[in-house]
Amino acid sequence: MVCALGASVCFGTATVLQAMAARAAGEGGTGGGAGGAAALLLRALRQWRYLAGLGLDGVGFLLQIAALRSLPIYAVGAALAASLAVTAVVASWLLHVRLSGVEWGAVAVVCAGLGMLGLASGAEGDRTGSLALKYAMLGTSLAVLVLGLVGGRLPDRGRALALGLGAGFGFGVVEVAVRLIEDLDPGTLLSNPATYALLVGGGAAFLLLTTALQRGSVTTATAGLVIGETIGPALVGVVWLGDRTREGLTWLAVLGFAVAVAGALALARFGEAPGTETGAGAETGTGAGTGAESAAEGSRKA
Repeated sequence: MVCALGASVCFGTATVLQAMAARAAGEGGTGGGAGGAAALLLRALRQWRYLAGLGLDGVGFLLQIAALRSLPIYAVGAALAASLAVTAVVASWLLHVRLSGVEWGAVAVVCAGLGMLGLASGAEGDRTGSLALKYAMLGTSLAVLVLGLVGGRLPDRGRALALGLGAGFGFGVVEVAVRLIEDLDPGTLLSNPATYALLVGGGAAFLLLTTALQRGSVTTATAGLVIGETIGPALVGVVWLGDRTREGLTWLAVLGFAVAVAGALALARFGEAPGTETGAGAETGTGAGTGAESAAEGSRKA
């Protein structure tokens, strides 16, 4: 659980550092359009905060892999969703974003949910996963790409939700695929469908989340992301990979998972750290760091 929480802290802090770099890069910039977003990202990449954020993303990904090797997927997924709570707290400190009483309450709820999960979680499941499941994950990753094509043509709110859900499913494929890769021998890796599921799912999720945050409501897209990357992978882990809880504590694990995810959903506007001191623009993705931040949000998990 320590690795899962460490990954959450890394991802949540990285988002704020990248937001600070994006804000500074946007000052005096031209902005607007794909070219403006690309130029903004290039300027952000020249700043130490953005590079530090990318470094934290890398550390967080390694901790995520370590956590998935020793914990049930449902516990890791809930912990990763909790990175929104970390982002909210760090943003209130570094970006001077004012959190409401409800949002501070949501942070406390997330912590309570993770505490319950920590008490109730057992070891990771002892099933390796069938070949059919590996191909199912590869098929799901391809379906995420199709969902992106269809969802991108929907009206604003529907588009943000569809793309956010698609990104969540893609990141969920990554979580499951890590468990389905048992042997790191190059020859075995190349013949394992889970390897390609991880690559396609992560890449598709990155593209969908970036598009969702640039072209729709951050809150709606992030809510879809949290739902997509937690519930589905948790079910796969329990049903097909043998993830279990400590004896007699299944109820506590279910409650903790639900509480942690609900708290994360309440903090969905922090899916992209605000680009202004009061958080203006967080709902519509119009803050100064939109292009660079949304790209960072995708890259941190892909």
